Amino acid sequence: MTDNPRFIPGLDLSRRFYDEVLRDSIGTPHAAGRVGSGSDAIGFDTPRSTDHDWGPRCHVFVEAADVDAVRRRIEAALPEEFLGWPVRFALDEEVPVQHHVEVQTIGRWLRGELAIDPRDGLSTQRWLLLPQQQLLHVTAGEVFHDDTGELAAVRARLAWYPDDVWRYMLGCAWRRIGQEEAFVGRTSEVGDEIGSRIVIARLARDLVRLCFLLERRYAPYSKWLGRAFARLDAAAELQPALERMLSADTYEHRELGLVAAYETIGRRFNALGVVREVEPTVRPYYSRPFLVLIADRFADACFATLEDPWLRSLPPVGSVDQYLDSTDALYPERARRTMELLAPDQPPTPNP
Repeated sequence: MTDNPRFIPGLDLSRRFYDEVLRDSIGTPHAAGRVGSGSDAIGFDTPRSTDHDWGPRCHVFVEAADVDAVRRRIEAALPEEFLGWPVRFALDEEVPVQHHVEVQTIGRWLRGELAIDPRDGLSTQRWLLLPQQQLLHVTAGEVFHDDTGELAAVRARLAWYPDDVWRYMLGCAWRRIGQEEAFVGRTSEVGDEIGSRIVIARLARDLVRLCFLLERRYAPYSKWLGRAFARLDAAAELQPALERMLSADTYEHRELGLVAAYETIGRRFNALGVVREVEPTVRPYYSRPFLVLIADRFADACFATLEDPWLRSLPPVGSVDQYLDSTDALYPERARRTMELLAPDQPPTPNP
């Protein structure tokens, strides 16, 4: 490897790698791009990212009959370095040094990312079982070439949830907020400042994740949640309130930030026009002196619009990302077993 090669964002590095090295060696109709996992695929890589698992990458999709031949042609065409970066590198201590040009069929790749091939049909239940990070693996990144348009078509199909699923998830996001919105003040009132700070941090995360739903954007996992939030339209208006919530030393100052955040998101929610308008101003929590939004009002407005009888029958727990908080549990096949415990024994409505 060249000493201290110049940092190039991973998407740019991989695009040039495809254009200058891979394109002419593939020799058959194909799709190619930098998709899947990795900070570079969502544009969040920095020079720090190069300290491990770093170099040019590409997914190449071909027909099953062409996979082996294309792999051989690519292997023969690969240089040792590209723009100063090694073409063969290790992912971690358990994965040996190798190149990272993955050649496979689109179907095999989709099943690896989502545990299903969505081109076979997606039920409502299946949509709820797809973690947003996995959906980002399929829909983020960049497609460099697509002879048949098949890769672009499946990415477009997975770009966002069906409307009924989306409104159900919006309702469940509001329900999560409603469950804890009064606890920031109550914990502080009894002298539990640590508890108050924990609850405000949980609410901040839920409000941020709600903003992703409002703007129809998949939320990444926790490492990149704040950085991805900064790219949302809501960030400029909402970020000062969130910073005040999270940095305040007293409940009174926390509440000022929380009130601003609640009312901002309430107005943005109403602006969608997908449900009846809900009054977005805060009020006391019944007879207690804590200002809250009574977020269940927004949840109920969402649930009232649901047309799918199976969705209406579900408890208000939402998608897998909304009721599971373990990375090891957020895999589609593991999540399915949890959904079976939560869902009634009736089939989901298919979504074509």
